[in-house]
Amino acid sequence: MIDFRSDTVTKPTEPMLKAIMTAEVGDDVFSDDPTVNRLEAYAAERFGKEAALFCPSGTMTNQIAIRVHTRPGDEVICDQLAHIYNYEGGGIAANSGCSVRLLQGDAGRFTADMVKQAIQADDPHYPHSRLVSVENTSNKGGGVTWKKSAIDAIRKVCDQHNLALHLDGARFYNALIAGSQSEEEAGKSFDSISICLSKGLGCPVGSLLLGSKDFIHQARRVRKLMGGGMRQAGYLAAAGIYALDQHIDRLAVDHQHAQRLAESLSDVLWVKGLLNVETNIVVAELAEGHEQSKILEDLAKHRVLAVGFGPGRIRFVTHLGISEKMIDKAISIFHQIA
Repeated sequence: MIDFRSDTVTKPTEPMLKAIMTAEVGDDVFSDDPTVNRLEAYAAERFGKEAALFCPSGTMTNQIAIRVHTRPGDEVICDQLAHIYNYEGGGIAANSGCSVRLLQGDAGRFTADMVKQAIQADDPHYPHSRLVSVENTSNKGGGVTWKKSAIDAIRKVCDQHNLALHLDGARFYNALIAGSQSEEEAGKSFDSISICLSKGLGCPVGSLLLGSKDFIHQARRVRKLMGGGMRQAGYLAAAGIYALDQHIDRLAVDHQHAQRLAESLSDVLWVKGLLNVETNIVVAELAEGHEQSKILEDLAKHRVLAVGFGPGRIRFVTHLGISEKMIDKAISIFHQIA
């Protein structure tokens, strides 16, 4: 099976499994799991942040960040394609009691001027603008990255208007490899950062939330409230340490594989066009007369899995479970189906 559904389908490599099996563990709810503590300190140091918190998922780290930064009745500013709005089960409202001001950006990216225009006036009729969230890379935007200059400009607006700035960095390391921003730069730009370990980095479970010591102290309380406290989580944290040491540079291979897929898909009859491909996500727009369900069914018959990504679109995601041989095979299959 060639599984392009998501980079979340990855399985631990043999060396990662060894790191998991030999991890020293404790009880993380009591903060005495040495491997979790090591992962949190290591990640915080890499980004120049004071502290970090290990959580089960990226949705949880994003939702914890929103809960800590806001109060019920506040408003979160993000793009209309943002993961925190589209794919987190209405968590902004359910967990934090906040409304959302959606920006109509470019493939999930917006400008500082758009943020400035979206900030609510200090009027009791309106929610209080409190938080801006940036997603890098943008999932629904096809894995595109943000320019550092755009983030710097948004940071300036946030400082001027007393807004917190959060990074949904589920695939931030893909952005880093693509050259859009470094860990150190991100650490300076954002008040809080969510980093997913279970996508391109290949861990079985886990995401990290980074910020100041006070922010993470509050985040730890919210994690408990949300049921995210884990016990002998060091087995999972060991995978995270291994991934940060060994799996970042190899993301470039995933990007190369995505470019090959894009080149092939641009030359098949059932594809009208592609979203811009920068990292490991390829989104194909189907030509008129070709149904999404039929194409997905035909691909599955050839043991190639992908997902529908909105009307008339199919998403393919490359990851460490995809080999060059699989890419060759998939390209051949693309030209076989109609």
